[in-house]
Amino acid sequence: MPLTSDTLRRSEARRIALEAQGFNDPRPAGRPDRRHFRRVLDRVGLVQIDSVNVLTRSHELPFLARLGPYDRTALSAWLWGSGEVFEYWGHEASLLPVSVHPLLRWRMANGRMWGGMASVSKRRPELVEQLLKAVAERGPVTLDQLEHLGDAIKRGAAAPGAMWNWSDAKKAVEWLFWRNQVSAVRNPRTFARYYVTPEHTVPASVLSVPTPADDDAMKTLLLSAARSHGVGTARHLADYYRLNIVTARRLVAELVGDGALRPVSVEGWRHPAFLHPDAVLPRWVRSSALLSPFDSLIWERERTEALFDFRYRIEIYVPAAQRVHGYYVLPFLHDGELVARVDLKADRQLGVLRVRSAHGETSFDPDRSLPVLADRLRELATFLGLADVHAEPSGDLASAVRAALS
Repeated sequence: MPLTSDTLRRSEARRIALEAQGFNDPRPAGRPDRRHFRRVLDRVGLVQIDSVNVLTRSHELPFLARLGPYDRTALSAWLWGSGEVFEYWGHEASLLPVSVHPLLRWRMANGRMWGGMASVSKRRPELVEQLLKAVAERGPVTLDQLEHLGDAIKRGAAAPGAMWNWSDAKKAVEWLFWRNQVSAVRNPRTFARYYVTPEHTVPASVLSVPTPADDDAMKTLLLSAARSHGVGTARHLADYYRLNIVTARRLVAELVGDGALRPVSVEGWRHPAFLHPDAVLPRWVRSSALLSPFDSLIWERERTEALFDFRYRIEIYVPAAQRVHGYYVLPFLHDGELVARVDLKADRQLGVLRVRSAHGETSFDPDRSLPVLADRLRELATFLGLADVHAEPSGDLASAVRAALS
């Protein structure tokens, strides 16, 4: 539908967002391959990585939500062996297309890191140089292997150099990773990070691209965020690539002045919103999916609530007795709304997907939503190589989900 109005109903903003995130794209007719993986990454711009593995690695779930079941080995081979994707700090730790590399060089150069990672580079520059040399000569190499190298140096059994302790070594390698002086690939089975030189993950043709001015790079990132959002406030757009909000507001105003973004009002939103010129308003959204807690559709929690009237918090770090919905809760998207949430655990020893709790929203329609939720749970179990789904008696939907599964 054409977007001519300067005011959007919330339901329209929601459909624009779902379209932009790829939830109206049809599932592939055959087995998804690299073309489809590229399509998803092009839609969302970047995929967040997280180490929690109670269900599966979180980066696998956005592809499942948008494509349906695929070969997980094929995804890993593309992510870490194709030269099309690299790991860096985008929205937290992220997987990004290599074309974004020049746009993040301002971040690589500014050295604004947390904790002692920046301080160790000043306090122990010789350590940084040793580790950089070790990665270049021995990579791919893990932090554990670097720790053993440090022990060998202490014992005098390796090349001469200053001794380090493990804590400083870790900080120094993370400093080098932030600065993109080293890069990383992952072991698909263990998810262990192996440090390599940047040339190992980013093609020379990309590394040789001139570095844009900081403002120009951030404007391009804001436009990418707007394209993946469809519509969003300045804060929403800044959060996508973790940009400074004060800088982002200034650059968004310049993009509006240049005609690259269109200001609009969204029903119920307190702040002005901005529409990407490629945004599409579909008549409806018919997809259904279980969403990773780190899916780009929902990772900005304020926006999730503003769009879907769905208050979502990750309770991983909440004491068990104080959790409301569970440890690793996946929102359930159905026909354009977030209608339920399920706390899931892969019991690999018994070959069972455990639904530890299931809760419905006021929009949950058992006749329409329950059979589809059961199908998506079975689909996820099969995708993970689990033989069955077991619903535990916790949550207001627990008995209904158990009945639907049986």
